[in-house]
Amino acid sequence: MKVLVLNSGSSSLKYQVIDMETEETLAKGYFERIGQPNSFLTHKVNGVKHKFEREAKDHEKAIEFVLDRLTNDHYGVIKSLDELAGIGHRVVHGGEKFSKPVLITDEVIEEIRSVSSLAPLHNPAAVLGMEACKKVVPNMKMVAVFDTAFHQTLPKERYIYPIPYEYYEKYGIRKYGFHGTSHQYVAERVAHLLKKDIKDLKIVNCHLGQGASVCAIQNRKVC
Repeated sequence: MKVLVLNSGSSSLKYQVIDMETEETLAKGYFERIGQPNSFLTHKVNGVKHKFEREAKDHEKAIEFVLDRLTNDHYGVIKSLDELAGIGHRVVHGGEKFSKPVLITDEVIEEIRSVSSLAPLHNPAAVLGMEACKKVVPNMKMVAVFDTAFHQTLPKERYIYPIPYEYYEKYGIRKYGFHGTSHQYVAERVAHLLKKDIKDLKIVNCHLGQGASVCAIQNRKVC
């Protein structure tokens, strides 16, 4: 089974095609300057990078070109889009509603859009990617994976900030936790390398990158 994974930014699009049976990354790339002059795509396959200068006025045009590269005789890794089982979208914020990945529907898109105030730089961009895919490949199944989902096990007394409770009631301000997909993977990898059941471990994860976060995990739950 092969899946296409997308991470949509306001003017960018990162992607990977993954063979889920072998866990191999077949292709990956980065479309930059979407909606701006001199937009271009960097596409990597078989260890070789290819750069394409391509005008993309919006995410729809960018995704169309990415799919064209993925099925191209010279740069592609699939013969047709029928080989894709689905498209996964990375979403930064799922609010309090989403505690696990979900199939994307119009209702899910509206829910993601409704919590955009909690991630104004990220959620609107994710919605752009979803809506573009709906137009380009309307019959393709899509799944949303949320960075905040892994942290939904936080107890209430720990996720309510020490500020007036009305801020939580009116604006949804609380501790949500971020980089959840990274923290979940790292915790499971730690358990694998130690050859122990993750439920028997207490783990402190450090996610270091352009954004950084620390996460305490016990019995496979964020605590």
